[in-house]
Amino acid sequence: MGLAQAQRLHLAAQGLLHVPQARARQADVVDTITRMRLLQIDSIHVVARSPYLVLHSRLGNYQPQWLDDALSEGRLAECWAHEACFVPAADLPLHQAWRRQRSMHWAHKHAERMHSEHREGMDGLLARIREHGAARAADFEGERGGAGGWWSWKPAKRWLEAWFALGELMVTRRERFQRVYDLADRVLARLDPPLDRELLQLDHAGLRRRFILDTVRALGVTQARWIADYHRLRPAVTDRELAPLVDGGELLLVQVADWSVPAYVHRDHAELLAQATQGKLRGTHTALLSPFDPVVWDRARARALFGFEYTIECYLPAPKRRYGYYVLPILHRGQLVGRLDAKAHRGEGVFEIKALFLEPEVEATPRLLADLAAAIRASAHWHGTPQVRLGRSRPAGVSAALRALLRGA
Repeated sequence: MGLAQAQRLHLAAQGLLHVPQARARQADVVDTITRMRLLQIDSIHVVARSPYLVLHSRLGNYQPQWLDDALSEGRLAECWAHEACFVPAADLPLHQAWRRQRSMHWAHKHAERMHSEHREGMDGLLARIREHGAARAADFEGERGGAGGWWSWKPAKRWLEAWFALGELMVTRRERFQRVYDLADRVLARLDPPLDRELLQLDHAGLRRRFILDTVRALGVTQARWIADYHRLRPAVTDRELAPLVDGGELLLVQVADWSVPAYVHRDHAELLAQATQGKLRGTHTALLSPFDPVVWDRARARALFGFEYTIECYLPAPKRRYGYYVLPILHRGQLVGRLDAKAHRGEGVFEIKALFLEPEVEATPRLLADLAAAIRASAHWHGTPQVRLGRSRPAGVSAALRALLRGA
């Protein structure tokens, strides 16, 4: 299989190969997350927060409230997975069982240390939620209690997150993206579907096997070395570990041109693999991706699969940034062709693109420019910022061509 077809197989598995064929429905939110297995959470809102943007790139014009509703109605849950993530309710017992067996995770270690150092305060916070119900960190702001005055916003926020990592609290809903915490038992009681207790009994080997298979299905095609990162498995997954899954027919062993190591495809994607092998997969979709999209969060995978060097630069000091603060990769018909530094000025109704960069080898063809203008326009309207302000570009002439296309829409 050629590299281009491997790229398209990956995008097909992620729901990013083709333009959405129908208007998005509320059920599509959970279905899309189920397809990816998880949806990473990040709170930066220079444009739409990452989880909403990941869904928009796959669903098109959908209602962001649908994600919030799915969480509050128990069809999704929050837990530690790749990082803090939304996961389908049906998968939550897997993550709960894994949490109990992975005390090496940094969030769990940090939470245990915090409880040992702040036992009185953390236990008191938990007792309050048990008695008075769900709460946000902001609900404790300005309170004082006891001789030590242990209620204050900053420790309360840290303690809530620690209890979340330890599994005593869960997120029951979000209000303006702020977490609302409640006792885990009360959140679990309204899961849809209900918690599968049999999955909680899986041993370490069984859970690891399940996460490996789910990851290969979500990635479409993958090398062994990319698998562990998706669910933060330790130790790394090896070809030797995957051999029994190949022998059992659950994974298909394939060779991708120019890769010196084998690749793996889940048997559920056998038909997609056949199309890819015959060169029949075609990309039709152009979209702006989140910096935390599964397609790009593993830098080594993005480089090997797409030849795309990507760093999330918002965490770098300004002088060290090459492209900008919140840079969105540009997906165009099966390839990552560039990136743009965006900001949504919601009060002004302006979607600002501070800078746009095409990859050096990418030609700014009329079709690419038309598709990119349409993707920018769609994203701007979905953000509620229909006026597009476009700054510099590389190549320099791209900005002027895009402005003309946007004006003519």
